[in-house]
Amino acid sequence: MYIGIDLGGTNIAAGLVGDNGTILIKGSVPTMRQRPTEEIIKDMAELAKKLMSEYGTDISEIKAVGIGCPGTINFETGEVVYANNIKMDHYPLAQTFRKYLDLPVKVDNDANCAAMGEYISTGNGVDSFLFVTLGTGVGGGLVLNGKIFRGFNGAAGEVGHMTLVSGGEVCSCGKTGCWEAYASVTALIRQTKAAMEAHPDSLMNKIAKNVGKVSGRTAFEAAKQGDEVGKSVVEQYVRYIADGIVSCENFMQPEIIAIGGGISREGNYLMNPIREYASVKGYNRFMPKSKIITAKLFNDAGIVGAAMIAQGSFA
Repeated sequence: MYIGIDLGGTNIAAGLVGDNGTILIKGSVPTMRQRPTEEIIKDMAELAKKLMSEYGTDISEIKAVGIGCPGTINFETGEVVYANNIKMDHYPLAQTFRKYLDLPVKVDNDANCAAMGEYISTGNGVDSFLFVTLGTGVGGGLVLNGKIFRGFNGAAGEVGHMTLVSGGEVCSCGKTGCWEAYASVTALIRQTKAAMEAHPDSLMNKIAKNVGKVSGRTAFEAAKQGDEVGKSVVEQYVRYIADGIVSCENFMQPEIIAIGGGISREGNYLMNPIREYASVKGYNRFMPKSKIITAKLFNDAGIVGAAMIAQGSFA
């Protein structure tokens, strides 16, 4: 068995994973990302220990641990060179984790791990597979010939930080106009709040009050109930996503583009407009086009992918 851990901006998710990529047991705890980093790492190890105990196994039956972490990762050393959503700068994540659970550890970018999980689940062995995750940020992972493509320096796949709007919104990375600053769920919440403030009579205000917060679902729920302001927020947000997807397709021409993250649970309400836009706006109009699909594993993708990268067959 392997342990797969997905370190997210909101939650730490982990699972025991069999050699074929099947999750045997899983669980999660809040990240609380503003606290000291080592406290987060310790909670990751404690969650793994808890899952082993609940499943009735011990450390001798675990071959390795895979950790998916936001940011730029040195895959060979397990160091987080830089991460902005969870603040780390040349942080020895693998080494620190082993202080609390002494097992072989592989660390990779969280989107790379999710990409591998989805590739195993839905890629069907295609030669080129791009995974885009829409969450706290926008991440990407590219699988070529069954292996994660990391670039010569390990930093490939950061599609969220390609420029969508020159001189636009400030991104968490410090640059302006990144795709992440427009297409992440964080960005959607910001866009929703701005529309709610400008239109206090919008149904979005009532929905947010009923649940006690503004979320990535607020505008979608209002739009589905016919709220015109909610519709405008959703339409603009979907356009931001679609513009980035078209850029990815134009550059990479992967056989499959899978879109994941919590917002992908909106299903065809989100995906059909993206597919329609990509079908007419892509540069390639004369050859087969990338197939754009909804990711299937949702929050489990990072767990499965991290474990399989730790296994080594797909590293």
